Amino acid sequence: MEEEECEVSSVLNHLILAATEISEIDGFKHVIKRQCFDLSRRIRFLAPLFQELLDVTDAISNDAVSALLSLKEALASAKELLQFCCRASQVFMILEREQIKCKFNDLAFNFEEAIGKISCDKLDISEEVKEQVALVTAQFGRARELFDPPGLQLYDNLLSICNQSYDVIPEQDKLHIICEKLHFTNVGDIKQELIALDKMVVDMGGHFEKSTQDMSTVLKKIEDFILTESADVIMLSSDDSSTQADESYTKLCSQSLVIPDEFRCPISLELMKDPVIISTGQTYERACIKKWLEAGHGTCPKTQQILSSSVLIPNHVLYILISNWCEANGVEPPKRTGKLRLCKATSDGSSEFIDIDTLLSRLTSSDIEDQRCTAEELRLLAKRSSQNRILIAEAGAIPLLVDLLYALDKRTQEHAVTALLNLSICGNNKEHIMASEAVLGIVHVLKNGVMEARENAAATLFSLSTLNENKVLIGASGAIKALVTLFCEGSQRGKMDAATALFNLCLYQGNKGRAIRAGIMPKLTEMVTEPGEEMRDVALALMALLVSHPEGKAVVGSMNAMPTLVDIVTNGSPKNKENATSVLVHLCIGDPMNVSSACSLGVINPLLDLAENGSDRGKRKAAQLLELIGILRSL
Repeated sequence: MEEEECEVSSVLNHLILAATEISEIDGFKHVIKRQCFDLSRRIRFLAPLFQELLDVTDAISNDAVSALLSLKEALASAKELLQFCCRASQVFMILEREQIKCKFNDLAFNFEEAIGKISCDKLDISEEVKEQVALVTAQFGRARELFDPPGLQLYDNLLSICNQSYDVIPEQDKLHIICEKLHFTNVGDIKQELIALDKMVVDMGGHFEKSTQDMSTVLKKIEDFILTESADVIMLSSDDSSTQADESYTKLCSQSLVIPDEFRCPISLELMKDPVIISTGQTYERACIKKWLEAGHGTCPKTQQILSSSVLIPNHVLYILISNWCEANGVEPPKRTGKLRLCKATSDGSSEFIDIDTLLSRLTSSDIEDQRCTAEELRLLAKRSSQNRILIAEAGAIPLLVDLLYALDKRTQEHAVTALLNLSICGNNKEHIMASEAVLGIVHVLKNGVMEARENAAATLFSLSTLNENKVLIGASGAIKALVTLFCEGSQRGKMDAATALFNLCLYQGNKGRAIRAGIMPKLTEMVTEPGEEMRDVALALMALLVSHPEGKAVVGSMNAMPTLVDIVTNGSPKNKENATSVLVHLCIGDPMNVSSACSLGVINPLLDLAENGSDRGKRKAAQLLELIGILRSL
């Protein structure tokens, strides 16, 4: 029996590793990116299931074991397919679109069928994971019905160009669509596509419905089109302009200045005056992307991803870089079309408005005092109102504040992390903060900042972790160990902030082991058993969460906490009674000695009272423990 459980554990560990490796695959080709991200995301959401199944291996049926083995094969196929979609020729994938569709659909079917055979409802895993698995299963089912293979229009256009003779110039509109959809912006892109295409032809053993020569001809025509378009941009005439700014951009051409690619709008290919970020993270010239959106488009022009929002966020960092580049090259810096102004309360109770661009310029100053004062001002402004929080994020302040998390000046560091904490109150800002790779900086402050900064860093992690997808990322960043250290050694407020963050993060099964291995269980046991301990309520709630993990159960079981737990069930507050009973349930499952110990300490009568008069959760936990006691007595 133990050998079978060991084999199941081995399979589950393999599944966890495979799901992790798949979630880290990136670099998908643009034509298939959305479909790859969807598959990768669904697989990532299965990882918590595998984690929790490790705790109930003895209850997994033979059918479920067979399903896990099928999932193992499905994950291997998914990994192979996603890696293929990173390296393959986009032209190849368009021409073989039906074959690609079949591969994705077969995978969706295999996942849906295997997950269904696990019978999660019959296993002792969390409701949250059950709901997540049900959602993923439904998504796999819909994916087979709604899967959209890449590039029908591109297929028609490429086929049309393939069928033309070499000396026929293709329609410019078709070439423009191909370049736009496949992100062919320069000759280097075409060369990379040729390399990928040649490799695919070799891998297919030379069997391909269009010869290499035909594909080379198509790509040569696309290359000629790109070169022609680039020449048109470089040779723009210096027409009369209506504004001084436009005259400056014309001057760029007459001076034959080479504009860095990252400063050009992907739509107009011109130097950006007012760069803005859309929901996919791409940056465009405000006027160009507004025109695109007003025309009824709901996708990103560059990636073709569906836009989750039409909000345009000024890219302040890029705006500063473009301005500096213009000044260095003797060109009039760009002027933004509008200014964002923040509301600030004055000492007499009235309000004044502050130009946020001025604030953010000071935030990037080389003067330490200027940086510190500006970070503090943003901290207070973000605290004042939800409107300020939205405007500060839209102005591009978040990446600048993230940079200041590494500031040598401790007060600047504290103001920066607290400003991020205040900004994170706004739901959309949580996504912006995570996208700015702030977590590592927040963990840096959590480890190295002054106590108030560490407290606010912990509170920020709690705020960010309210989004389920962030729990995994934060847990993998090293934050758990730093939070445990603060919980054990920090101020009273620091301990509380760390505890609330840890509780939220450990709702994800994978983070429980991290917290336990970081040494939290002895401290929790000490807080629970120490008379008059201020943190007892919080510690007991955390213990009830972590004792469901085998390592947590082992630590608590070794520390003689049973008498205190029974006393809490007898005399504690309603909430503490629930949590203490929950801990006892986990300690007594599969351990007759602990059941006997709890009975000898007088737990039965308090349990009967809780089963009758407690909350729904309290009644349920009391019934579980009473059932375990009844089973032992019937033997």
